[in-house]
Formats: sequence, C-alpha cells, structure tokens
Amino acid sequence: MDCLSDPIRLAIVYQLAQQERVSGELCCGDFNGLSGKSNLAYHFAKLRECGLMQTRVAGTNRFVRLRREDLDARFPGLLDAVIISAAKDADRLRLVSECEVVEAD
Repeated sequence: MDCLSDPIRLAIVYQLAQQERVSGELCCGDFNGLSGKSNLAYHFAKLRECGLMQTRVAGTNRFVRLRREDLDARFPGLLDAVIISAAKDADRLRLVSECEVVEAD
C-alpha cells in the first residue's frame, strides 16, 4: 500500500486507529497539528482513493474514520499490522503520543 508510505498519511491512519476505541471517527480539524489545511486535504483524498478511510459530512464538519470492517474482510490483519508497525517505528516516523509529525531538528 504505497498510500501509507507518507508519514503524514501514516500518522492520520494511526490516529484514527487510536480513536476507534472511543468514537470511531475524528473531525478533519483534529489533524491541524500535522500539516496545513490544503496539504491535509490532499492526504485525506489519497486515503479515500485507496479505500482506507471514509468521510461523513455533518453540516460544515467533515468526520473521517477508517474502513476497518471492509479492510479486515478483504485483507485480514493488514490494518492491525500497519498500526503495530507504526507504533514500533514511532521514533523514525517521528510520531509522538498525540500522533503528531514532529519536524526534524
């Protein structure tokens, strides 16, 4: 899945996976710490195109969530492996506990 080769997209997926336990979705504005608005829109589009996430519109808000059921049915264990790998490789990917991408020093 080359759509997960970008650290920002991987951080988005990782953060959505962490949110699954609580509500299952996040508002697009919750990712503002990762990048600029237009850059995030690009990354959201890439994740939607490859089928990793879906968007729900509620008024002026956009809520995103992983397509966990669909992905697990088609590729059992793949998403979990990606999340576990991202957590283990957090230093290299520069993911912090809130799953923000930190700029290099």
